Amino acid sequence: MPPEPHDTSPEQPQQHETPHTGHGFGRVLVAVYGLLALAATGRSILQISEYFDRAPVSYVLSALAAVIYLVATIGLARGDRTSVRLATVALSVELLGVLVVGTLSYVVPSAFPDKTVWSHFGAGYGYVPLVLPIVGLWWIHHTARAGDGEDGASAARR
Repeated sequence: MPPEPHDTSPEQPQQHETPHTGHGFGRVLVAVYGLLALAATGRSILQISEYFDRAPVSYVLSALAAVIYLVATIGLARGDRTSVRLATVALSVELLGVLVVGTLSYVVPSAFPDKTVWSHFGAGYGYVPLVLPIVGLWWIHHTARAGDGEDGASAARR
């Protein structure tokens, strides 16, 4: 009697699933980035619609942060090669933004009369904007290294 199509008998090679940025710990990252994207989007919409003339640079930076968080969320969740590359760029820009805006908000406080998501290194968000891109970049690196250790077929699929 022939084996059924879904049978995983010893004769059939088992396929190893390539590590995915949106699985395991990645789900936590996706959830946190999604929450941060919602918070930053809401904050920037309110700031731009109600108070734009008061601190336009700060509010545009909050909107930029919201877009970056959204891109990172989608990229990490999808986990395909292009999405992970896009997420890597988004996380790198986020980290650079947090470091530059965080530093400038202390050195030249008059440049940021109102807070942004990244001002004071994300202090208004519990420093999550500072820590999250570092963790996200580590996770992308971790899942890529885990995929490198698998057989050639799974590496070729990436």
